[in-house]
Amino acid sequence: MRKICVVVGSRANYSSIKSVMSAVKAHPALELQVIAGASALLDRYGMVSEVLESDGFEINARVYMLIEGESPVTMAKSTGLGLVELPTIFDMLKPDIVITVGDRFETMATAISAAYMNIALAHTMGGEVSGTIDESVRHAVTKLAHIHFPASKDAKERILRMGEDPATVHEVGCPRIDVVSEIMLHNATLADDTWLDIEGAGGHVNVNEPFLLVSQHPVTTEYGQGEQQITETLMAIQKSGMPTIMLWPNADAGSEDVARGIRKFREHFDHDHIRFYKNFPVETYVRLMLDSACVIGNSSAVIREGAFLGIPAVNIGTRQAGRERGNNVMDVGYDRDQILEAIQHQSSNGRYPPDPIYGDGHSGERVANILATCPLNLQKRMTY
Repeated sequence: MRKICVVVGSRANYSSIKSVMSAVKAHPALELQVIAGASALLDRYGMVSEVLESDGFEINARVYMLIEGESPVTMAKSTGLGLVELPTIFDMLKPDIVITVGDRFETMATAISAAYMNIALAHTMGGEVSGTIDESVRHAVTKLAHIHFPASKDAKERILRMGEDPATVHEVGCPRIDVVSEIMLHNATLADDTWLDIEGAGGHVNVNEPFLLVSQHPVTTEYGQGEQQITETLMAIQKSGMPTIMLWPNADAGSEDVARGIRKFREHFDHDHIRFYKNFPVETYVRLMLDSACVIGNSSAVIREGAFLGIPAVNIGTRQAGRERGNNVMDVGYDRDQILEAIQHQSSNGRYPPDPIYGDGHSGERVANILATCPLNLQKRMTY
């Protein structure tokens, strides 16, 4: 059996690879190995490792690699710490293939470790365009990876233009869409919202009435501006008067700036209509998207899952600049009046036609089948 090792470093990582993990675990020719690391192990980011285990996945190793500070310096050092720790675990687990997801700093540490250790590296969600350092990391990992699983046709074409062997590039769709598709298939709802008051902090939000869902993260190439940026968003939400469910930011450089802006807002303004949460299981987040009037922020979920569901969305700022998107997205800058106008327009506009830019809900199965049969050729063909 081939041993397939997945490194999960954050809540975004997990939602982006969960369906692949399930498909690998169920495949008769594959053995799943799981490494949890970085913010996935920390309570203030929702302790994603506990969600992994409650979902039935055994964690084979844990990597504490996140240095406090959420600055460009600590982000770089955390990458280095991951590069120090991960090779020891790979040497212990001896995987045949390592899977790394997307574009985060732990993705870079995973890719470099596997490549230097002559372990076949599979990369999901490569070839996409977006803003910030994420795009540079994503393309760098593409050049280190041996097996590519782009989520869209345009992403596949970019990987091929980067000189990767066509035999190694498999357009499979986005694994996150699998979870969305499964939830829609079972028509799951959030009719019982009593747990929302227990889990979060702030005012009560009735999910049976129109509400906003907000997830806004720091932009690493705009370090130091996070507090001002989130304040503009919060003031727009305040002016809208709509009930709001809001997530705390991820662990990227500038996270503390965004968190400080949220804390200051909570100290100085009435927020009885806003409730704040550390983290949601991916299934809960998708159900909230389905029930929301509008999704707001700069998370890729606004664009990826939003397009598939046809959910009205407001994308704020530059973090997702250039990423493929459907007609459901309205782009705005860091200006409270622009954001408010977009919220009012989108929340009263109703659902958009679903757009399967990022897949049809069967990505995990495709990835597992390819992993079970693809050649493990470590000799990369480079063209320029």
